[in-house]
Amino acid sequence: MVFARERDLKRLIIRKNDGLIKVITGIRRVGKSYLLMELFYEHLLADGIHPDQIIRFAFDSMDDLKKLGIKSRYKNGRPVKIAADRFMNYLSPCIQEEKPYYLLLDEIQELDSFESVLSSYLHKKNIDIYVTGSNSRFLSSDVLTEFRGRGEEIHILPLTYGEYAKGTDAPSDRAWREYVQTGGIPLVALMRDDEQKEGYLRELCTEVYLKDIIERNIVQHTADLGELLDTVASMMASVTNPTRITNTFNAEKHRNLTDDTINRYLEFFEESFLINRVRRFDIEGRRYINGSYKFYFEDIGIRNARLNFRQINETHIMENIIYNELRHRGYRVNTGNVEIREKTDRMDKNNRPIYTTKQLEVDFVASRGSDLIYIQSAFSIPDELKEYQEKRSFFHIGDSFRKLILINDNIKMKRDEVGIMTMNVRDFLLDNESF
Repeated sequence: MVFARERDLKRLIIRKNDGLIKVITGIRRVGKSYLLMELFYEHLLADGIHPDQIIRFAFDSMDDLKKLGIKSRYKNGRPVKIAADRFMNYLSPCIQEEKPYYLLLDEIQELDSFESVLSSYLHKKNIDIYVTGSNSRFLSSDVLTEFRGRGEEIHILPLTYGEYAKGTDAPSDRAWREYVQTGGIPLVALMRDDEQKEGYLRELCTEVYLKDIIERNIVQHTADLGELLDTVASMMASVTNPTRITNTFNAEKHRNLTDDTINRYLEFFEESFLINRVRRFDIEGRRYINGSYKFYFEDIGIRNARLNFRQINETHIMENIIYNELRHRGYRVNTGNVEIREKTDRMDKNNRPIYTTKQLEVDFVASRGSDLIYIQSAFSIPDELKEYQEKRSFFHIGDSFRKLILINDNIKMKRDEVGIMTMNVRDFLLDNESF
């Protein structure tokens, strides 16, 4: 099986020689090292770059550390950082001033004072720098503060459904069932057995992801942290707010955590890329709605693992998959809200009809440059009433941007008389140009 990661590779390619440090981030096991050290390396070779001008170094590889004369990464049983001068002395004779060089560094956090080392090489005009890391800082959204405007982040998501289906070469129905259940972590996708996949995802979430958060933020009440993640997993893709989350958590877990503590833990999950908080947007008023949002998971397999693979609600899971696909395609994504006034059957004292205000939801408002698209995720549309319900919010949007309904029913793409498109979700996910 091969996962080409074409879109992510393209993001690296278009940033070549731009004068910035390319910092590749993402949760553990998402494929950062493979993207940089294998796929991007092969691209450079195919582009005519001589191997001597591509310097690959993995700071967690003993084969590479032996080049520095290091025989062990440990001292007195504890890991030791690689001395900066030792690495720079090794690198110096490898670089000649008159040639361009590409510096590909994996697990850079193992290098002592790596920020200063990278900054020093950034001043050399003939060196283009790319790094990955897997400690708590590199698994967090604030890593670029280390480089103060001299770096740019390339955030890597797990495999999309299209990448999963193409890489595993599974029939469409089977690929969808597997992806809905265990998500897009590449190593999991390569496993053959469902029991192995599910066990690995449980362990990955508990022993790696949550431990990274605990280590980074010095969390004392670790049980509360894990149980809150379970609560968020059960509320995925539902409109919520801080008070509702606090009340739900405290009622279900018999705790008494404050709103501030709950929100701080939620921020830990967001900063570590486990979840994404998506704000609601008033489409007609062109403003954000304070206080309410939805949560989506970076990987659906991680979400399912937190619930022991019991709550496989395909309606919400499909919505999460669409959200991640839009992000992968470079869209900024919000959930949408349309406010309407409807006449009721009641009359006021002057015998005039009473109107009521209703909020209609648009699942996604996705923007990329000047491109904007409104999307509804509807698992199935069995009849005309359901179709009207899904289109209803679109009827009240006054602009002419594209409007799309994605469903899991086996249909071909169609467009109605007012321009609203309906298509199969897998067709959408498999073809970037499908709509």
